[in-house]
Amino acid sequence: MSRKPIVGGNWKCNPAKLADAKALIEAWQSKSFNKEKVDVVVAPTALHLGSIKTSLEGLGIEASTQNVGKNDMGAFTGEWTAAHLVDMAVPWAIIGHSERRSKYGETDEDTAVKVEMCQAAGVKVIFCIGELLEEREAGKTDEVNKRQLAAVLPKITNWDLIVIAYEPVWAIGTGKVATPEQAEETQAAIRAYLKEAVGAEVADKVRIQYGGSVTPENCADLIAKPNIDGFLVGGASLKPTFMDIVTACQS
Repeated sequence: MSRKPIVGGNWKCNPAKLADAKALIEAWQSKSFNKEKVDVVVAPTALHLGSIKTSLEGLGIEASTQNVGKNDMGAFTGEWTAAHLVDMAVPWAIIGHSERRSKYGETDEDTAVKVEMCQAAGVKVIFCIGELLEEREAGKTDEVNKRQLAAVLPKITNWDLIVIAYEPVWAIGTGKVATPEQAEETQAAIRAYLKEAVGAEVADKVRIQYGGSVTPENCADLIAKPNIDGFLVGGASLKPTFMDIVTACQS
């Protein structure tokens, strides 16, 4: 099955100023992409999102939050809900990023509740999975990915709203990159697990991104692999050359 590539940009806690975000989007205007051939989603900081969402959409880029609460409306200081995203016309949320898991104690069970809330609200999700360096060295990569996926599979009723991002934690922001062969082997295993767990139709159509120090220089070799359907990009999405990664995926 032919799957439309999808490239995500996760800005994390960057840039320092709204003016910097606006300048970056302006720089992207010089290099357009074919929206029929590649989807692009960018997740700015929560504070910046409302101020730049229209500019992103003007380039054909959809907006995302980097997180979403596991709660409904109410006394939950510092949180926002999937329903808030719908009200603000923010179509995407990132769930399960390794930094949320490792730095803020987000559990597999937490991610399952968040996915369930987004499914109910019709919010599209980039769901992140991936192993630590010690887990890879212990040969537990597939075990970790299966565990993280198994937590959310029962909550998913509409797979059209789900993208999976495989991010080996040891490659995020480190400059280390899984080789194209390593990434392909792992993502093929993820697809095989989905076929076993939820069926061939879902496994064939769901898009699986690779994330972990993706750059304009290494993206072409990665996207050439049959089970890599795009990227979730961190630091490189804060540069004008992010559009080079996008356009590499549309050929």
